[in-house]
Amino acid sequence: MTGSVFTFGETMLLLTGQDVGAVPDLRQMRVDTGGAESNVAIGLVRAGVPTTWLGRVGTDPAGDRVAGDIGGEGVDVVAVPDPERSTGIMMKERLHDGRTRVTYHRRGSAGAALTPDDLPASIVESAALLHLTGITLALSDSARETVAAAVDRATAAGVPVSFDVNHRPKLIDAEAARTHYRRVASRAAVVFAGDDEARLVLGRDEHDGDDEALAHGLAEVAGGRAIVKLGSRGAVASIDGVLLRRPATPVHVVDPVGAGDAFVAGWLAATLAGVSPAEALDRAADTGALACTVAGDWERPDAGALHRGAPPGSDHAVHDRVDR
Repeated sequence: MTGSVFTFGETMLLLTGQDVGAVPDLRQMRVDTGGAESNVAIGLVRAGVPTTWLGRVGTDPAGDRVAGDIGGEGVDVVAVPDPERSTGIMMKERLHDGRTRVTYHRRGSAGAALTPDDLPASIVESAALLHLTGITLALSDSARETVAAAVDRATAAGVPVSFDVNHRPKLIDAEAARTHYRRVASRAAVVFAGDDEARLVLGRDEHDGDDEALAHGLAEVAGGRAIVKLGSRGAVASIDGVLLRRPATPVHVVDPVGAGDAFVAGWLAATLAGVSPAEALDRAADTGALACTVAGDWERPDAGALHRGAPPGSDHAVHDRVDR
């Protein structure tokens, strides 16, 4: 049954180079916004799922832009104003070696100052699903406490939790991250992770465990449902003990950033609509791939890109592979 989704986290002003090259060599940058949770919220709304996003923003032009962009896409926005802190900023570069590099300027930002008191009464309890990411767990102690409070409220109200690990090694060290991620994952109805993130949660070394073992291991932590995003190799899911595999959808990659969030939105929208896990995985893979065909975290793609076929030598992508 389709229902509303509630999510929260930090969204920042995004500056993207208009040409290939590093920031010192650029003459123009495009102004946009981006954040994992708001990206998912926008994807869900486009799929017909009513969604609310909550976040703290500075009382500054960047905060106004964040709230305006997200609300302009049909998301119900709860922007908590913070007059003491600034809205975070990130910059995206398309480098000459083909990589997309994203750098963040978020230390002490408004978005990192989330507290449990920022969650209005009944906002969690009235949702059909609560979606969280590991980014919020890594931002600050108060943000982590907010996640814990939201999960407690969701559990008490019988609201399922979706958790995307979305590890940011520049924000939190691996050992601390593992503890916090496992705590939330163990209470989630579904967990998403890249293969490296799955190894982190499971405490495995690099190359320790194949894709299937990672999916099953993560599902054991999560209580039955986990999806491992494998980039150009597609995705593998362990759903109540059943393994599903989906190759990546071939597309011409313009910008991979935000594709992982689109993948998650595709899966959640399909699942809330009551489709089978196999079909949900198909929709997630296609949605993630489409997000790679446009610049920006949430720019609306042309659905026809999947049907026209990708040109020879095209990349395959379903989730982000960037410097973080």
